[in-house]
Amino acid sequence: MSRRNFTPLGLNGTSLGMVALADAATDGLDRAVRAFLSSLEHERRMSPLTVRGYGGDLAELLSFVRETRPEVREPSGIDLAILRSFLGRLAKGRKPSTMARKMAAVRSLFRFLLKRRQLEKNPAAGLALPKVRRKLPVVLNVDAAAQVMAAPQGDAPDMLRDRAILELFYSSGLRLSELVGLDLTSLDLALDSPEVRVIGKGSKERRAPRASEPTGALARYLSEGRQSLWEMAKRPAPTAAVFLSRRGRRISVRSVELLVKKYGALGAGRSDVVPHALRHTCATHMLEGGADLRAIQELLGHASLSTTQRYTHVSMDRILTVYDEAHPLARKVAR
Repeated sequence: MSRRNFTPLGLNGTSLGMVALADAATDGLDRAVRAFLSSLEHERRMSPLTVRGYGGDLAELLSFVRETRPEVREPSGIDLAILRSFLGRLAKGRKPSTMARKMAAVRSLFRFLLKRRQLEKNPAAGLALPKVRRKLPVVLNVDAAAQVMAAPQGDAPDMLRDRAILELFYSSGLRLSELVGLDLTSLDLALDSPEVRVIGKGSKERRAPRASEPTGALARYLSEGRQSLWEMAKRPAPTAAVFLSRRGRRISVRSVELLVKKYGALGAGRSDVVPHALRHTCATHMLEGGADLRAIQELLGHASLSTTQRYTHVSMDRILTVYDEAHPLARKVAR
């Protein structure tokens, strides 16, 4: 089946990804994928971007099945052999990380169907996934982080905005989508309990602390920069967004990615600084400063502590220091 035969699947008006539809009427495979994507959106409350990603990956599976095994119309007809053949096709010109992501979507689909008792066994349970080498996360040291924060120079409205964005990433450990989605009502500007309310993954709200100085970058942007951006854009209607573009609209994800990369190069001389690197740096510096993993888990909004453990990076010096201080058999020697 060619790509032009893919049809957008919409539920309640929301596009959930490109899913291959049967030529005449939807069959059991289509219905299973529709139900799964609906569950992701409405029950697990995943972001639209994540749901679209799952939809696109599963569209490839449905297209492969209809091309190679057109007689298979129900999920029960898919067996391990079909999935292995699908994995073999994915291996042609695909990175292991891409293959692993697509197969993770397939495995999630069959776990969903098994849980709903629409299958007696999970055909993906015996599927061996490609090994993916995890890259070490980018972590800035304290001096480099400070240099990135100070990289936007001058008092122009967009410079005030950029300093506020960098400070908020580093001080609060926000995700990129969380920062872009901030509204004015999300901010508590009281100095006794400065915080931001963000909507994280699964549409879960949490509160994150932020830098509290009354002359800090965020406070100055809100008092001087934001209104100037709005007035220069001459927008007819107000927006609730905290961070505005030069056109007076909510700043885009891509714009924030580019400005973080630019200031990473200007301030720290690094081309690999992305928003997630600042989030990771925030967590790492807290850990090295004595915060426990549970506190960092709450800060970052992780559902699982194991996720926090993957995000945090502790230097060997820190590990050895803690060992010397805590373990009764440690050799108490001066370093």
